[in-house]
Amino acid sequence: MNKDKIVQSAFTAVDNSDAEALAGLMTDDAVFRFSNNPEVVGKQNIVPFLEGFFKSIRSTRHDQIEAWEVPGAIVMNGRVTYTRLDGSTYSCWFSNTFRMKEGKIKEYLIFVDNSKLYTN
Repeated sequence: MNKDKIVQSAFTAVDNSDAEALAGLMTDDAVFRFSNNPEVVGKQNIVPFLEGFFKSIRSTRHDQIEAWEVPGAIVMNGRVTYTRLDGSTYSCWFSNTFRMKEGKIKEYLIFVDNSKLYTN
């Protein structure tokens, strides 16, 4: 899978709140780190973590994504808009790194300050 297809597939899965589709892009022993949360290891643990996060918000939308491929990784920057359960929104910049192994995401590292997501 090429860089653009991986990036598009990952953000489509996230913006559709589809934990299974996102996990399908990962290795079985993948590592997922979201902001300041502890790392989640293994698809069997990543899926319920993502499902819990998706239930805590109404939706996400990723925009202005730029992506670069470097040996063994894909690095992305962009803007994410979260819609909270009450319908209000919170937008912020993010940077993600996908460390790759044999065409799959081995590590999904999200660098974002979403500290205001659950406050208005």
